[in-house]
Amino acid sequence: MNLSPEVRRVVEEALREDRAWEDLTTRLVLPGDPAAVAVAVVKQEAVVAGLEPFAAAFLLLDPATRVELLAHDGERVEPGRAVARVSGRAAAVLAAERVALNFLQRLSGVATLTARFVAAVADLPRPPRVADTRKTTPGLRALEKAAVRAGGGCNHRFSLADGVLVKDNHLALLRAAGLDLAAAVARARAATPHLLRVEVEAKTLEEVEAALAAGADAILLDNMDLGTLAEAVRRVAGRAVTEASGGVTLENVRAVAATGVDVISIGALTHSAPAVDISLEVV
Repeated sequence: MNLSPEVRRVVEEALREDRAWEDLTTRLVLPGDPAAVAVAVVKQEAVVAGLEPFAAAFLLLDPATRVELLAHDGERVEPGRAVARVSGRAAAVLAAERVALNFLQRLSGVATLTARFVAAVADLPRPPRVADTRKTTPGLRALEKAAVRAGGGCNHRFSLADGVLVKDNHLALLRAAGLDLAAAVARARAATPHLLRVEVEAKTLEEVEAALAAGADAILLDNMDLGTLAEAVRRVAGRAVTEASGGVTLENVRAVAATGVDVISIGALTHSAPAVDISLEVV
């Protein structure tokens, strides 16, 4: 398996954190150097993600270990499904087990939760894009955003360098300095590539009007109630991309989508996704 540099980096760090090359229990308890075969079994309905870092944990600890992937990222699986088979030195299999499962369980959780949000709005006449945010686990952003894609979602900015988003604190500092939002948006647009959008956060309808007047390409409608969201979309009338964010749950995402917004960004996809129940069982 050709591991991506990002996967190699984060998995090596996780193995070092766990001191996987110094597994005291296995070294003291297991006699000799026996071989082992184990399968990763998913215990609940889930969308799989994270199979590359799962495999990488075993291969980086002992390149002689063999990992056979029995599923692919983005695949929906039923309880009892084996998604990978691992064979090699028992000491290597056991030492990498926890790190491998941590990645697979965490990233499958992100993909599974994302898929639930996507499914909740999929049958609407004009379903919005379900997007993540930068509320990711430090060091794991690329992997978690890949898991969002595996679940059918879309990625927002990967980093602060990937787009212009004028948020509430920027606006507060602009106002304190007596600066004009329209001038700030114009400066941002003049200094960025033409393919990058300039987005402005709005918490009120007055701020929506100000963002439109400033020429924003997209408007982030932050923590608005449903009535205000719908009115904001009506006022924008297609002149900018509308993005709803803040307080979106599985219980209300369909109502938020019905307001007509183009994008719904949900921090919970990465910061609150429960891990999927997956175990590695020696066979």
